[in-house]
Amino acid sequence: MDTNKNTYTVIYTIVLVAVVATILAVVSIGLKPRQQENIKVEKQMNILNCDNLATDAKTVSDRNSYVQSEFDKYITEALIVNCKGEVTGTFNEKIGDCEAFKIATADQFDIMRKMDGTADQAAKEALAKDIQLPVFICNNPDGTKHYILSGYGAGLWGPIWTYIAVKEDGKIAGALFDHESETPGLGGEIVTDKFRSQFNDKVVMENGEIVPITVVKGGAKNPNEIDALSGATITSKAVEKMIADWMALYKPYLQKISGSKAQPAAEPADADNKEDNQTPKTE
Repeated sequence: MDTNKNTYTVIYTIVLVAVVATILAVVSIGLKPRQQENIKVEKQMNILNCDNLATDAKTVSDRNSYVQSEFDKYITEALIVNCKGEVTGTFNEKIGDCEAFKIATADQFDIMRKMDGTADQAAKEALAKDIQLPVFICNNPDGTKHYILSGYGAGLWGPIWTYIAVKEDGKIAGALFDHESETPGLGGEIVTDKFRSQFNDKVVMENGEIVPITVVKGGAKNPNEIDALSGATITSKAVEKMIADWMALYKPYLQKISGSKAQPAAEPADADNKEDNQTPKTE
């Protein structure tokens, strides 16, 4: 074949592209198990880190083995619960491979957005039946039991997500946040210890009701306030909304583990005592 002809150039290019594509496909297939294992370990580490566990992961020689060992040691049970607080799945073995672990919170977030987008109550209830909420039960070295809940939302530039460890008394034991594409040095600071440590001991449930955690600018002043990230108000508020939305879904389950129910509204005063209740008392 004449190498100076266009035909040769075209054939050569096609063969070269085919060879390179084949090599890339083989490499991709070969690396896929390792990639999946790394994704799994990253999720395990996030679950542990939200409860301040597996803190030596950056210093050990075999990070994956260390994280998996710590996960198996402390995460003793995983559950799937629905929006009514009912447990629909319980897993006590191989939790890193169970159905609760495999739940994609991004998929649940899509359902939540569909619910927000419809005004029909029956349609909302039908969508709510498809929501699956993962719960990871952590038995800590000090003997306390924490319930690790998931969350997912929309930040300024892309998805954000969280894992929150809740104590049986309704307070937060620890929280972890991450993102896909928030601005470094601004919204991206949600991953820092400085931001996430503010959530420790904040109340998410009290007397059977979800207690809002509010992100404010200029410094937190009230017990359940968080100081917003400087220059990243939108991302900070996105974190606030994410927590509120997901705690609303987890509310029935949180009521069960805390042994509390929503307090009934106060009964109106009896008619006979109405006048006395309205009359100021004097010395």
